Amino acid sequence: MQNTLTRLVAHEELTAAETEEILINITNEKYPQEQITAFLMGLQMRGISVDELIGLRNGILKTGVPVDLSPYKPIDIVGTGGDGKNTFNISTCACFVVAGAGYKVAKHGNYAATSVSGASNVIEGHGVKFTNDNDKLRKSLEESNFVYLHAPLFARAMKFVAPIRKALKIPTCFNLLGPLVNPCKPTYQMLGVANLNQMRLYNNVYQKIGIGYGIVNSVDGYDEISLTADFKVTTKQQERIYSPADLGLSTVSPDEISGGANQTKEDALRVFDAILEGSDVESRTNVVLANAAFAINIIEPEKTLEECLAIARESLESKKALLVLKKYVELNS
Repeated sequence: MQNTLTRLVAHEELTAAETEEILINITNEKYPQEQITAFLMGLQMRGISVDELIGLRNGILKTGVPVDLSPYKPIDIVGTGGDGKNTFNISTCACFVVAGAGYKVAKHGNYAATSVSGASNVIEGHGVKFTNDNDKLRKSLEESNFVYLHAPLFARAMKFVAPIRKALKIPTCFNLLGPLVNPCKPTYQMLGVANLNQMRLYNNVYQKIGIGYGIVNSVDGYDEISLTADFKVTTKQQERIYSPADLGLSTVSPDEISGGANQTKEDALRVFDAILEGSDVESRTNVVLANAAFAINIIEPEKTLEECLAIARESLESKKALLVLKKYVELNS
């Protein structure tokens, strides 16, 4: 590690193999915390490279609990978080709409870090018991089209850096790893990012690891398609800026999709359920449909966005998305 720190001070970049080995050594407790702290700060101050991020990702997956869902070719819909917008659980809700449309969804997530309610909060709020048992995970995906992978049950390495990250109280490269370490290595992923720098970084990462992907960013800073403004989408095929009108949808006010300063986890759960039940306001429903439509388009790029939006709408309005939630809860409670 001493040699690595010397190289970081000199602004040298590490290879993917080197950062993978470092991550494995961290998991095996081969370094004192002071050196790990210096390593994280060195990367943060210089800016992490694509290969360095891929190496850390590989190390987390190699030292974690493996999950094989490859025969199902699932999609994950996830945001980086940290946009400070405190929206309702848009990506998690969109997952059930996509699953209701007949696609396999393997959602990877955790409890809230920068908002009131994270994916794990809303899933657990329905009485679900998290598991890393492969047989149970496959059964859930086969019978409900949906499976949830609660991050702490899989990424063993994270606990070895958790005290340092907590003490630093600033973002590190580990904040970028969450979307990249879904243990099932999904065939497709839709990722929401909070800024264009992150979009460029993840675009280069996805191209190297080989995955069907779409990265979205609303120009007003949301890490999802918020419909509050124009939004940019980057895929394997193209980069394009869309407006809500391009989808035949109205622009929504930020207040309509924010939980507000006094939002509780129970409030977030009520909104989540109301959308799937078809009883919530049109603005929030349309935001979920827009995200689900682009996720479907990642799986089937030959379809038009209009077709994908119609598929998503049918899933929601027919209550198929709600039935997925009910079946999933039944299988995992």
